[in-house]
Amino acid sequence: MQLLRLDRGSAGLAVLTVDAPPLNLYTAQLQEELVEAISRVEADPPRALLIRAEGKVVSGGVDVSLFAAQADAVAAKALFDEMLAVPERIAALPFPTVFAAHALCLTWAVEVALACDLLLASEKAGFGLVENVIGLTPTMGGTQRLAARAGVARAKEFVFTGDRYPAETLREWGVVNRVLPVEGFAEAAVALAARLASGPTLAHAATKRVLAHFERGGVAEANREVTGIAAALWDTEDLRGGVRSFLSEGPGKATFVGR
Repeated sequence: MQLLRLDRGSAGLAVLTVDAPPLNLYTAQLQEELVEAISRVEADPPRALLIRAEGKVVSGGVDVSLFAAQADAVAAKALFDEMLAVPERIAALPFPTVFAAHALCLTWAVEVALACDLLLASEKAGFGLVENVIGLTPTMGGTQRLAARAGVARAKEFVFTGDRYPAETLREWGVVNRVLPVEGFAEAAVALAARLASGPTLAHAATKRVLAHFERGGVAEANREVTGIAAALWDTEDLRGGVRSFLSEGPGKATFVGR
């Protein structure tokens, strides 16, 4: 049984859906399908990607038998390296990525969500990095990505306690971008992702590059790079068309094609 679906719309939006009932657990098969799906969007990029899940929960976590199957620390590190590559590749995608959490979201799903550009949550969503229950620390970058959004102290609290935190708390921390009503949540997530897909794709990619420089070296490094990154957009079809549209029709009338 296939655990993931990758659907593409005519407007440039791709939707990756996790559907591994009943708990959408992270297994060897799910990892294999995630890697394959990421390879597909890397090879044939959409203009935006929405990651979502079916079922009563986004994910109940990792199938612990995956860890039990590792013979020693060397084998465990090899597994963890493969797992970490999933959110790392998602974070590096050159177009906007949106994660939609409609319900409980634990461990690997939180770490993938934090690798996305925007994190949307329904009012009933909850989040937790609960690896402490088996004596482990998160391995897919969630701790450090949480610290980047909310600060080191919040990341320590989140991981040390292993508690489940409501969406509104994480919105207050700056981790969740928007908390939306349960009613119509799926449609609202698609609408926002589709809006990003209709925008200036290369300019969005440039914004991601500028912010990656900021994350590595702060404002000083970002300032060293931003003018060159922005200047490279000068010959894009979207910028030329956007300037013409602004001058002839006013703001907000341009149609972007992603080139």
